[in-house]
Amino acid sequence: MTYVDGFALAVPTANKEAYREHAERCAVWMREQGALSLVECWGDDVPDGQLTSFPMAVKKAEDETVVFSWVTWPDRATRDAAHAAMTQDDAMARFGEMPFDGKRMIFGGFEIIVEA
Repeated sequence: MTYVDGFALAVPTANKEAYREHAERCAVWMREQGALSLVECWGDDVPDGQLTSFPMAVKKAEDETVVFSWVTWPDRATRDAAHAAMTQDDAMARFGEMPFDGKRMIFGGFEIIVEA
């Protein structure tokens, strides 16, 4: 069954193009590892919240933009193998320097329960 990795992060707005290039390099590697797709979304209408929100969750600064992305995998086993490979080869070095603060990235794996 299809498996999804989801991500939310804050990227300095001035780094939009650097982030896009970084994401493209990551996408190529993930496809080589079996990913079905990778989608990167640059925040366009992401309001601040009072109790909770994407900007609050990623501790977005005034000069940053929220990015929401996901990777689809054919199954969790393929995703787990890719994650293991990421730590064992030079994948991270191939991606280049991260144009954002990775410590504030929110991520997780999700089993699809409804797909319409």
